[in-house]
Amino acid sequence: MRVAGAAKLVVAVAVFLLTFYVISQVFEIKMDASLGNLFATKPPRYKCGISKACPEKHFAFKMASGAANVVGPKICLEDNILMSGVKNNVGRGINVALVNGKTGEVIDTKYFDMWGGDVAPFIEFLKSIQDGTIVLMGTYDDGATKLNDEARRLIADLGSTSITTLGFRDNWVFCGGKGIKTKSPFEQYIKNNKDTNKYEGWPEVVEMEGCIPQKQD
Repeated sequence: MRVAGAAKLVVAVAVFLLTFYVISQVFEIKMDASLGNLFATKPPRYKCGISKACPEKHFAFKMASGAANVVGPKICLEDNILMSGVKNNVGRGINVALVNGKTGEVIDTKYFDMWGGDVAPFIEFLKSIQDGTIVLMGTYDDGATKLNDEARRLIADLGSTSITTLGFRDNWVFCGGKGIKTKSPFEQYIKNNKDTNKYEGWPEVVEMEGCIPQKQD
């Protein structure tokens, strides 16, 4: 009887110690996870979600062309969405946002249908842009069919290189300025090519981000 009692005592102690060990391990794991979450450093978020911070006296921007004829383009400047499908201010053709080059304030947003519309209002709009204005453009569906040489020249004067070859359903985003003396470094362009298109009849979305120098007096 004494032997049996002693064996039961040993088993009970072993079970207790094993239970204590398991509980302590689980608790330690949870504590490590909690402390890890507590002290984990979140990656910094920059304006418009761009990959790095802009230097002083620069405006952060990020933009994307439309996706086929389904999702409209998006233009963000200094963490403010200037144009998007959610804002319901984008449309087929070329979408344009004008921004004051000194203050970063929005001057105007418009879109011009270059498939079924008339290029004349677009030309008048381009001619009306004042010196020192930042110009951001993005295509949606088709931004080229109604473009003529005059419209292309006016956009080229804003710093675009690709506008001369922009064709039917090409995807294009561009950021330039009125009075710019050189070609803009901010331009992305993908040709509509049935062999490489991501969507049926349209190429993939083009995106672009960067830091626009603030206009100085």
